Amino acid sequence: MNEDLSRLETASERESLRRVVIDPVSRVEGHGKVTLLLDEDDSVREARLHIVEFRGFEVFIQGRPYWEVPVMVQRLCGICPVSHHLAASKALDHVVGGVPLTASAEKLRRLMHYGQILQSHALHFFHLSSPDLLFGFESDVGRRNIVGVAEAHPEIARQGVLLRKFGQEVIRATAGKRIHGTGAVPGGMNRHLSVADHQLLKAEIAQVVEWSRAAVELVKRLHRADPLLYDEFACFDSGFMSIVRDDGAMDLYHGHLRFRDAEGRIIRDRVAEADYRSVICEQVKPWSYMKFPYLRELGPDAGWYKVGPLARVQNCDFIPTIFAEAERREFLAHGEGRPVQATLAYHWARMIEMLHAAEVIRELLDDPDLLAGERMSEGARGREGVGIIEAPRGTLIHHYQVDDDDLVSMCNLIVSTTHNNQAMNTAIRAVANRYLSGRKLTEGLLNHIEVAIRAFDPCLSCATHALGQMPLVLELESADGATLDRLVRD
Repeated sequence: MNEDLSRLETASERESLRRVVIDPVSRVEGHGKVTLLLDEDDSVREARLHIVEFRGFEVFIQGRPYWEVPVMVQRLCGICPVSHHLAASKALDHVVGGVPLTASAEKLRRLMHYGQILQSHALHFFHLSSPDLLFGFESDVGRRNIVGVAEAHPEIARQGVLLRKFGQEVIRATAGKRIHGTGAVPGGMNRHLSVADHQLLKAEIAQVVEWSRAAVELVKRLHRADPLLYDEFACFDSGFMSIVRDDGAMDLYHGHLRFRDAEGRIIRDRVAEADYRSVICEQVKPWSYMKFPYLRELGPDAGWYKVGPLARVQNCDFIPTIFAEAERREFLAHGEGRPVQATLAYHWARMIEMLHAAEVIRELLDDPDLLAGERMSEGARGREGVGIIEAPRGTLIHHYQVDDDDLVSMCNLIVSTTHNNQAMNTAIRAVANRYLSGRKLTEGLLNHIEVAIRAFDPCLSCATHALGQMPLVLELESADGATLDRLVRD
């Protein structure tokens, strides 16, 4: 069922259909809902993911001093604050003339970032998604959670918890706090790694690499146990986008934008950070606070794409760490010459990236620049900066303009989940058509929809920000409850 077929011609036709709502979508970060419209034969006529949160970050950041921004934007999310912290810092490096960074600053930021990748991937796979994968999509809902995993698979749960804990310790050591730290500043870093933290991380990293390898093996076992499900569930073709290093390697901290089509051909490459607006547009639809990005030259119908682990593992030419590169090659071989498009393959790619992050952290911990060296760069001041980073969920873009008083005059954010908006909607339509249409709906069947959404690891909080004319009602009431004033914007 494609989007054209799911459109309903008239409002009266829509009103005649039965509405089924999944609200909220569970085991994701943020608040969203799915609406299904069914006809009298229980056939699904429409399926949509609605983002119902609203956060006006792009607006209320305007007028703030630029140096506050790397700390402010972290409040978009409690799961991936480091990604916003670093993307904002990268953008504002250009404003303070801090490009290139010093060796110490860049390596400390990379350590922080790869700690974030590791902890977020571990959290998503083990805590949020593994209950579906280990027990089944229609298993007992009371068991389908991390507590159920701990009871049935205690060692898997233990490793998942400790992997995330290690990533959080990396973040604490580099950013000052596990959540909403302050380590990165425009132009560099405000701290080195302490000797005590360095010794702590060095003592644990070998075990973390081994657990990460075991996580990849777990995902591969799940694929082998039910290949038809893992290869066909919510499978649909699309292009991919991510950043890659100048030599084509996977680089989750810095690089240029690359786009591939659904057949794996590179159609755009070496797009600089500052030029993202020349290639990416955002479409607005009336039923969601989240926009729909697409590649400008292909238009909104053909130009949408996937981002995140499934895109990155296949968009790069190689992964520059030994174990993860070997796993990437096996993953590509699974596609038999075509890109792997299956939605559940996100989990496989995600664990490959977690392994890569562990290997990068191990390499960085051998570098003396983490403990000493110049932390700040300075140069000619600028008025504008763009910072692009690969957050755990996909490509994250921060763009700021700063006025003569050092106040932010413009902010534009395109977050990972926004890039995946069309892909998630396509996935839930595919699942609704395959598993739900014509059947009596149960919690287990509806969970198929949520499984598809969770595979993208969406951060719905991050994805909601300023969007045109948001419907808004503002009422001022006195102490006794009387309405004193009322403003309405449709």
